[in-house]
Amino acid sequence: MNVLMVGAGFSSAVIGRELAEAGHAVTIVEQRDHIAGNCHTERDPDTGVMVHVYGPHIFHTDDREVWEYVQRFSTFKPYENRVKSTVGGSVYSLPINLHTINQFFGKTLRPEEARAFIEAQAATHIDDPQTFEEQGLRFVGPELYQAFFHGYTTKQWGCHPSALPASILKRLPVRFNYNDNYFFHRFQGMPEHGYTALVEGILDHPGIRVHLETPFEAAMARDYDHVFYSGPLDGYFDYSEGRLGYRTLDFERFTHHGDYQGCAVMNYGDESVPYTRITEHKHFSPWEQHDGSVCYKEYSRACGPDDIPYYPIRLVDEKAMLARYVEKAESTAGVTFVGRLGTYRYLDMDVTIREALDVARGFLEHRRDGEPVPAFFKAPL
Repeated sequence: MNVLMVGAGFSSAVIGRELAEAGHAVTIVEQRDHIAGNCHTERDPDTGVMVHVYGPHIFHTDDREVWEYVQRFSTFKPYENRVKSTVGGSVYSLPINLHTINQFFGKTLRPEEARAFIEAQAATHIDDPQTFEEQGLRFVGPELYQAFFHGYTTKQWGCHPSALPASILKRLPVRFNYNDNYFFHRFQGMPEHGYTALVEGILDHPGIRVHLETPFEAAMARDYDHVFYSGPLDGYFDYSEGRLGYRTLDFERFTHHGDYQGCAVMNYGDESVPYTRITEHKHFSPWEQHDGSVCYKEYSRACGPDDIPYYPIRLVDEKAMLARYVEKAESTAGVTFVGRLGTYRYLDMDVTIREALDVARGFLEHRRDGEPVPAFFKAPL
């Protein structure tokens, strides 16, 4: 078969590689001038720092197959994300842990004491939290919520946390020990030579052709047996039902001689600070040594038509619109929608790769059995 992949991020790369290894001819079109999507990395020519061009990405997973898969194409170096937060003129470690609690409240609590102390702070009258704010108040109480969640979330999402669903704060990270590793997954690391080199390795197959600076046009589909579309779901249908809501990021890049902040990620929880965080990119490659440093201030805002979409909002209005687009997609033959944009879901890298592997295998099974290939292997709703 001749298969067209739209977009050159992880979804298309992994699906394309699996299909190419199964003997199919794969063509990838990408409107940008590089592969790897928002995970794209490149060396800063002045400092030599490996820069995460669209913001930092840390690989973490409990999925052993996915972990072994990415290591086929790149050497991974150990990396643990240790985030700090500047709040009210002090620096704390995140996620909230025993050190954060003791420092914030000026105490020396042991784990059992801290657990009881936080439970006493919590709004225990909230039995079934429905909003982000209720979720935060229920599990950490008003002081910690206000310091570490309210301002940051308001800036990140552009609305009051009471307007956001509790699901955004799915698993409130509070630890009653001194573990400040931001993630709890078994496998964590960084590709030694960056994510773009990793994706290059996945795409390095004679059955795959990549065309950069080539926007997808609907007429292209006529030349292929099937299309895997990882672009915006609403964009495929020319926004006929309206534009799905996203947040986008603006980056204020600056350089510094030496070490600017001593860590990779510094959050700013105070609402009065306009940016959400500062990232210092040389700390994402701690095995390297650089005199200079490249930093980004991140500002979150509503995504416009010409902006890069980052975070799907998925509030009530977006879900109603999404349902209409899903209906359109399911009535469109020969196209499967994949990835973060194609399914309008926020996906970590490991989940993206897992779903891509599953989609490729599902596609091959459907073709083998003579069954029609679905528009979605993972339902957006």
